[in-house]
Amino acid sequence: MMQSMRCVLNANHKKLIKYRSISNLQQEIIRRDDQYGGHHFKPLPVVLDKGEGANLWDIDGKRYLDFLAGFSTCNQGHCHPRLVKVMRDQCGKLHHTSRAYYTEMHGELAEYLTRLFKFDRFIPMNTGVEGADLSIKLARRWGYKIKKIPYDKASVIFAEKNFWGRSLAAASASTEPLCYNDFGPLMPNFEKIPYDDLEDGYLKGVRDLCNKYNVLWIADEVQTGLGRTGYRVAVDHEQQKPDILVLGKALSGGIYPVSGILSNHKIVLNLDAGSHGSTFGGSPLACSVALEAVKIIEEEKLADNAKRLGEIVKEELGKIPKDIASDVRGRGLLCGLMINKEFANGWDVCLRLRDKGLLSRPAHGQLLRISPPLVITEEQLREGLEIIKTTLINY
Repeated sequence: MMQSMRCVLNANHKKLIKYRSISNLQQEIIRRDDQYGGHHFKPLPVVLDKGEGANLWDIDGKRYLDFLAGFSTCNQGHCHPRLVKVMRDQCGKLHHTSRAYYTEMHGELAEYLTRLFKFDRFIPMNTGVEGADLSIKLARRWGYKIKKIPYDKASVIFAEKNFWGRSLAAASASTEPLCYNDFGPLMPNFEKIPYDDLEDGYLKGVRDLCNKYNVLWIADEVQTGLGRTGYRVAVDHEQQKPDILVLGKALSGGIYPVSGILSNHKIVLNLDAGSHGSTFGGSPLACSVALEAVKIIEEEKLADNAKRLGEIVKEELGKIPKDIASDVRGRGLLCGLMINKEFANGWDVCLRLRDKGLLSRPAHGQLLRISPPLVITEEQLREGLEIIKTTLINY
């Protein structure tokens, strides 16, 4: 379908931004979405239809390299054949029972994950924010029953600029007004402290402080975990172990919503029957998919691939002139390229990249996310990095 060139005057830096308008078919799909859906998210204007590995195709058949991976969800790549097969097989056998009954798959997943991560217990949920919410409930219950904190006085400490979801608890923990404005009254006893931005030794310092004062450490690894930063989980960079580990996103490879927490007997078993639950968490389908998803990460050594390719990302993007991009940072394949405001608007850069066959999103306006599926090959990665470099240099 014919595409025309559009020119838009960007008010931030007074440049004519040129990008190709999308097809009439895509425009109509977007119009319908905008008319009948909520406006609380701003998708990049492209209508996707198919995915395989690190590739995506729009509804007109154009191919793109995926440098977002569903916000670090599709670590195993799009439509991994092993995940698709498990999903189909389990759907044809038994997909949902609720936790009203036992199923073989729940125990199998719990045993596998507890052995792999060296914890005692696993509780499945659905979304990452549900897992994090549960971790707070567990910590508070432990605080009252085991530590004997006075009633309603338990505090949870968060790092400033945190983001772990959109629930009321997550909004209460946020220091970003966009996340909490007009959602009050917010939850009490949520304290925020400055973030060190993970200098070497930070995690060990957290562990030591928690041990000293008998405080539980919760590690939210929903986005950083399962190979993304070059290790099985990000806390492994300093070989530290939290009291509660939260997993999500890539726990299912994006093929089904699965999350959960890992912890030990003394924490998990404070929840008695009826004090917590989930209709869909731990379903046969969820457990089968999650088990296969984690096995893929382990057997295909995707953390090693992320660690190796992450160095290429920083090396290649570090060649971009500093007046264009001031910084490239990250670990493994969770990286960001900081676009200077004076040079270009991050959203406009993503539109240009879309036109060149690469999809990503800006964070906080100017930080270009570099988080492709962990199955991406070096050839595909270099292709994408070249698109980014040439697009910016020839802007």
